[in-house]
Amino acid sequence: MDNNNNSTKKTHRNFLFKAIKATVKAIIFYVIYLFLWSFLAPVSEFVPGLQQMIEAFVMVYIVLMIVADISSGTIFQYFFNVAKALFVIGYLIISLGGGIFGVTFESVNLMVDLRFFLAIATLLGLLGLAKSVLQAVNYMSEKAEYGQV
Repeated sequence: MDNNNNSTKKTHRNFLFKAIKATVKAIIFYVIYLFLWSFLAPVSEFVPGLQQMIEAFVMVYIVLMIVADISSGTIFQYFFNVAKALFVIGYLIISLGGGIFGVTFESVNLMVDLRFFLAIATLLGLLGLAKSVLQAVNYMSEKAEYGQV
């Protein structure tokens, strides 16, 4: 009975530690976003909907980050890391719309080609995706090895 009670306390303590760690990471991430947004605020006047687009990205990314941190130590952590990497890749492709922007300001047309940036960012996202998949495979192989011993 006492051993079961200690096990339950340890599980609750471990979950509480994971939740506090995830919350602190999310707060730090959001503070960094607020700091960087102060530099991007003047650009948002020229690009309509930029703030909403970035805020939606930050919110979903923080939620995925929190859920992955809370599920650390399980296979689900790697699933959420894969979801986070796929979300970043998909959001970049959708939000950049192929990588070419056209902005008209009074009588001036400005075309910005971001395809190279989009390609580099997508490749970095694929690198994160591959890392998460390999970590999941490593986790499962370690679990299988411990199960046989």
